[in-house]
Amino acid sequence: MTRILLYSDEPILSKGLESVLRQVEGFELLPTCGSVPCLLDQIARLTPDLVLMDLTPEVTFGVLSEMKHALAHTKIVLWVNAISTELAFQAMGLGVRGILRKTLPTELQVKCLQKVQAGELWFEKALTDSFLCARRVALTQREGQLVSLLAQGLKNKEIATTLMISEGTVKVYLSRLFQKVGVKDRFELALFGLKNLTTGQLPLGEKGHRPGAIPGLRSIVLERPVGGPAATPETPRFATPIRPPVQRHY
Repeated sequence: MTRILLYSDEPILSKGLESVLRQVEGFELLPTCGSVPCLLDQIARLTPDLVLMDLTPEVTFGVLSEMKHALAHTKIVLWVNAISTELAFQAMGLGVRGILRKTLPTELQVKCLQKVQAGELWFEKALTDSFLCARRVALTQREGQLVSLLAQGLKNKEIATTLMISEGTVKVYLSRLFQKVGVKDRFELALFGLKNLTTGQLPLGEKGHRPGAIPGLRSIVLERPVGGPAATPETPRFATPIRPPVQRHY
């Protein structure tokens, strides 16, 4: 029996999926969670075999990192309307076994969960193709932490305080990251960091935490344009951020 835990902040949508999954032989549906704290609590108490996570603004890189450490044998599938190439790539690196679109027919949604539980992966071809058109920039632990904090909107002085380094050292790191990633300023770097970390909102970390405890990206994935015919309406596209021209500043 496969014990499935569903997390979603859309009660009507989750009720519909619940009714489908309850009819599938071999599936046992656990109580649905409507918030990340509830999800983490249910995972600790119920030890599900598979977690189907709605990609809400609460689901950040930090949450996925925490779940990876908490779930030794539980498989994770992200349930999405759309997802950027960057976040999908980072999610795979954190052990997510599948990315399931909500718009797929119910039989395919069930098939996805069955395949993942059987040990397979579920990623659509359009998504895996987009990985081939992406450029990956590896980051050191400190660089990853700095990008994560920059994406949260922290200023240089706040970043320095959080990482327990000098403000001058932060400026040196930023200058090197601009060249390494190929961006013009902190605004562009923050945009790419945000796309790699989360779906659009990233809660500020608590003050006073240890630098080593700050979730840091291991890499930044940047989409690059590829020549060829335009995509058809049926081909999912993963948008890159629109970057207005701004002057370089630290």
